[in-house]
Amino acid sequence: MTTRPRHLLDFQDWTPERLHAILDNADTMLQVLDRPVKKVPALQGLTVCNAFFENSTRTRTSFELAARRMSADVLTFAAGASSVSKGESLRDTLEVLTSYKVDAYIVRHHAAGAAHLVARYSGKPVINAGDGRRAHPTQALLDAYTIRQEYGSLEGKTVAILGDVRHSRVARSNAELLPKLGAQVVLCGPATLLPPGLAQMPGVTLTTDPRKAVRGAHAVMALRLQRERMGGGFLGSLQEYADTYQVNDTLLKEAESGAIVLHPGPMNRDLEISSDAADGPQSRILKQVENGQAIRMSVLYHLLVGRN
Repeated sequence: MTTRPRHLLDFQDWTPERLHAILDNADTMLQVLDRPVKKVPALQGLTVCNAFFENSTRTRTSFELAARRMSADVLTFAAGASSVSKGESLRDTLEVLTSYKVDAYIVRHHAAGAAHLVARYSGKPVINAGDGRRAHPTQALLDAYTIRQEYGSLEGKTVAILGDVRHSRVARSNAELLPKLGAQVVLCGPATLLPPGLAQMPGVTLTTDPRKAVRGAHAVMALRLQRERMGGGFLGSLQEYADTYQVNDTLLKEAESGAIVLHPGPMNRDLEISSDAADGPQSRILKQVENGQAIRMSVLYHLLVGRN
C-alpha cells in the first residue's frame, strides 16, 4: 500500500487507487447531502481555514459548505479584507493563521505554487483550490466524477476540452488527472491559446480543429474565455472565436451520440458555449456544481480522517 498523500496540491503523488478512493467516497457523501439533515460528525473538533487570496464564489462556498456538512469549524479568510491588502506577505499571514490552531488549509491564490508554499510552512494538510494557471485539482476531480456517473468508468473514454487552455488551471488539472483514470484528453483552441508543451503529457493530444477534437468524444468541456487576460493579442475578435470554437449543437453532432457537456463555470453564454448547449439535455453543468460539495467532502475526509 502506497503512502497516503498528505496534501492535494496537484496529482503528482496520487496513484489511481487513491484517486478512485476519492471518487468512491463521494458516492457516500452524495447520500449524506440527500438526507433531511445534511450533516455528519466526521470533522467535529477540527478547524478548516478557507484561505482565499483570490476572489471566488463557487469554489469558496462549496468548500465552506463541505467542511460544515462534516461538522468542522470554518475560518474564512478573504485577502481583500485583511492585512494582505496593506502589504503583509503570504508567509506572515500564514503564521498568524497558524496561531489560531488551524487543522487544514484550503488555499486559492493568483500565484502558481502558493499552495505548495503554504504546505511547506504550515505543517498542516493543504488543499489547492486554484493557484494561478497551474492547478485546480478538486475541479478536475468533480469533472471526472461527473463523467464517471454517466458512464460508470473513465476507462477508454475521450474527453475534449475546448477554449482558453493557455490560462486554464482546470484544463491542466484535467489533463493530469483523467489519463490516470484511463481516459484520453484532447485539448483544443486557437494556436495562441494552446501551449504546445502540454502535448508532452501522457494521454493528451492537442489540435486547433474543434471538429477533430470532439469527434468520438464522450464528454465535451467548454472553458471560460478569460477576457481579462486577452490583452496580449491572443484573439482576432470574440466573434471570430465564437464562430470557430463555441461548443454548440452543431459542433456536438461530431461527438459520440449522447456525449455530455461540461463547463467549470462561470460561463460566458453564447461565447464559448451556446445557451442551447448549456441548458440542453446533454448538459451536466448543474450536476458538476452539485458534485462539487460531495467531492470536496470526500477530499477533506481522505486527508483528515481516513487511514486506509
